Amino acid sequence: MALFSKEMSSSISLGWLSLCIFLLFHGVASVEYGEALTKSLLYFEAQRSGKLPSNQRVQWRGDSALTDGSDAGVDLAGGYYDAGDNVKFGFPLAFTITMLSWSTVEFQAQLQAKNELSNALDAIKWGTDYLIKAHPKPDVLYGEVGDGDSDHECWMRPEDMTTPRTAYKIDDQHPGSDLAAETAAAFAAASIAFKPTDAQYASQLLDHAKQLFDFARNHQGVYQSSIYVAGKFYSSSGFEDELLWAAAWLHRATDDQTYLDYLEGAGNIGGARTTFSWDDKFIGAQVLVAKLVLEGKVKNLGKWQQYKSQAEQFICSCLQKGYGNVKKSPGGLLWFLPFNNLQYTAAATFIATAYSEYLTAKRASIQCPGGIVQPNELIALAKSQVDYILGSNPQQLSYMVGFGSNYPKQVHHRGASIVSIKVNPKLVSCKVGFVLHFNKNEPNPNVLDGALVGGPNENDGYTDSRSNFQQAETATVNNAPLVGVLARLA
Repeated sequence: MALFSKEMSSSISLGWLSLCIFLLFHGVASVEYGEALTKSLLYFEAQRSGKLPSNQRVQWRGDSALTDGSDAGVDLAGGYYDAGDNVKFGFPLAFTITMLSWSTVEFQAQLQAKNELSNALDAIKWGTDYLIKAHPKPDVLYGEVGDGDSDHECWMRPEDMTTPRTAYKIDDQHPGSDLAAETAAAFAAASIAFKPTDAQYASQLLDHAKQLFDFARNHQGVYQSSIYVAGKFYSSSGFEDELLWAAAWLHRATDDQTYLDYLEGAGNIGGARTTFSWDDKFIGAQVLVAKLVLEGKVKNLGKWQQYKSQAEQFICSCLQKGYGNVKKSPGGLLWFLPFNNLQYTAAATFIATAYSEYLTAKRASIQCPGGIVQPNELIALAKSQVDYILGSNPQQLSYMVGFGSNYPKQVHHRGASIVSIKVNPKLVSCKVGFVLHFNKNEPNPNVLDGALVGGPNENDGYTDSRSNFQQAETATVNNAPLVGVLARLA
């Protein structure tokens, strides 16, 4: 009997070893998805602007930009720096909050199970608290603090930057429907995320969402016509998508027929899209409406059927089962555009992950041109993309900073590349930062844990250099959709 037990134990050990080897070569173990989830949320703390809280976990950061808004007589301290610079761009910031909220709403139970729900809500609230301050009147919204040109002339820590901190706004005479509607979407989505734990705050967020949607509808125009300095960095291609996106979130938050009527009456619902991003939210709106169709809340006819069909066309293309399939790198990465491609990959992966949940709940499938697709195929796609990002790629490089042992060490990020102000409080001036830090061919002194860099080129190539901003810069819009995907996989 003892011999049998020993043989059985040996067999189990060999089986476990085989499983570990399989996971090593075919993907990332589930326990590591949890680690990646933790780090992906930690990243947002490194991007914080303003007075840092006592529970701040990223200790190499300090307080910064405490007088933002003083030129306009408004308190605009707080919020997030968008990427590797020290500007607060409202348009991508709002999209970041919408996607963080969607991640949290859709995968709340999974985030709770991994003890990350409070961190996800904290990340959202750091953004919404700022956006509340940026919306002091129904038809006034501050959409930028600082400007890219002067900021990019310097390489400075946010804690001691000396660049101009001009505040820019839209109002009824200087509209920005895209910016206002995206911020409305952020507020509405966040209100759903907070409703179970803080109903009063959720109600406050919803009030802001309703006001901004009305502002966006009643005073139309693209926001860079009013905030001209934003156009060079985050130019909007139009505002029809943001209005749909905001209406979809407001309907989900309120169940108010008004927003459903707006969605049904829209003349342009996007058609078949090729990306989902801070500039193009048509797919997001299409997927939210498709959820209503699947749930039987609207009929699978007419305009509603078009929304669903167009959402599924994008998903089919990502699965390589559509008419115009998304390009894939030789290593298997969904590849959209050369500048910060992983933001598009992360967003598309979230769409696939969320839609798999909607299909599963209704035991439904997708009829792609290339065949019927079941929900588990969408999760398999998501897993393949996350595994690639986390190191299962030709470079054997994790594109999430601080994850694993081999990851980008020269991330294009001012704060991370300059020694912490807590280590050396001496001012690193505008141009000195380039000489002593930007041009230094050494790893960043501060690890930007959890940050998703722009990623490899279409042939899976990557150059780890601070000057390579197309590939080596991180952004909040990269991480926000990934949070939900990692929560689902963890």
